[in-house]
Amino acid sequence: MTGVEHHIKECCMEREQKPGRRALLGAAALGAGAMALSGAGTATAAEPRTAPGTATRTPGRGHELPVPTVIGHRGASGYRPEHTLGSYQLALDLGADIIEQDVVPTKDGHLVCRHENDITATTDVSAHPEFADRKTTKTVDGTKLTGWFTEDFTLAELKTLRAKERIPGNRQRNTLYDGRWEVPTFEEVLQWAEREGRKRGRRIWLYVETKHPTYFRKLGLGIEERVAKLLRRYGRHRQDAALFLQSFEPSSIQRLRKLVDTPSVVLLSTVDSQPWDFVEANDPRTVADLVKPDGLKWIASFAQGIGPDLSVIIPRTADGKLGTPTSVVKDAHAAGLILHPYTMRNENTFLPADFRRGSDPNAYGDAFGAFKAYFATGIDGIFSDNADTALLAAADFRK
Repeated sequence: MTGVEHHIKECCMEREQKPGRRALLGAAALGAGAMALSGAGTATAAEPRTAPGTATRTPGRGHELPVPTVIGHRGASGYRPEHTLGSYQLALDLGADIIEQDVVPTKDGHLVCRHENDITATTDVSAHPEFADRKTTKTVDGTKLTGWFTEDFTLAELKTLRAKERIPGNRQRNTLYDGRWEVPTFEEVLQWAEREGRKRGRRIWLYVETKHPTYFRKLGLGIEERVAKLLRRYGRHRQDAALFLQSFEPSSIQRLRKLVDTPSVVLLSTVDSQPWDFVEANDPRTVADLVKPDGLKWIASFAQGIGPDLSVIIPRTADGKLGTPTSVVKDAHAAGLILHPYTMRNENTFLPADFRRGSDPNAYGDAFGAFKAYFATGIDGIFSDNADTALLAAADFRK
């Protein structure tokens, strides 16, 4: 029996001994053990974490999220070109609990939704001869890139482009929708969420990431102030807002905490990596340091959760299979933090080797088996390109 199989067996035995009840995540406290905020930039002590399978609510708050929470990664990017209103709409229609946006600025200071400021692979910019001279080479967070970048375009110019599938080799069917949608602004997404909320009679949850904040601040295009301004305009700046802020740079979350009370999450890449703001500041800590109890306690002093790479929760073995789960879930919960790791996708090429099926790397593997392994660790939610699959898998852990 592998480490993962043993962990799943223990989890299932524990669940059978408890009354099956739907777990809920409170809007302001962000679930069991999350930090209750008393004001911008301050945090009170963590509340006790309740046992799995019990209901958690924040007094005076009328909205909860189910646990495990399903986050539509860049919308429904398994089925539509990512970060388009079409992708966001489908994720919502499929039932995703939260819809994710990544934001980057334009030359004239508007925030648009793109996974990266490099728009070469996600738009038809290369087919626009009028922008041929904008192609350039830049170094972003230590990586040299050649292409077209949002900070070299005004919003009006970006609006002449159309979005396309980022990985057509893996998702050929998604190319059917190339050219249907333009690049949305963050404000347009906030307006879309308001319309959908009125239509459905409930709040629409969003998950907003500041991309490359140190890089953009050096260009005079600070993201945090622009995000905060829009959050205040649309009433999503309070601690009970139906929105999470996220960033791979802890200093970006710290900056946002001084501007708004909106719940926030620190994203963490692989254990051997460093946040880019740490590199810039000559801070020697790595993700491996941040997921130790002292590092998690530090994060809990200004954020309510972490969003680690799935390999931080269950490392892969040398042959690409899932190994033994780490103690990160237990340690993060002990620090009062929620965990929303990333990213689950259905295709073989993205799954651990023990859940791949057949020889076609783009065919679907045993995604349900992989979801079960990850949910069994006790994570509070997960980012997925395929919200419908994730929701079916999560249902077994919500009873």
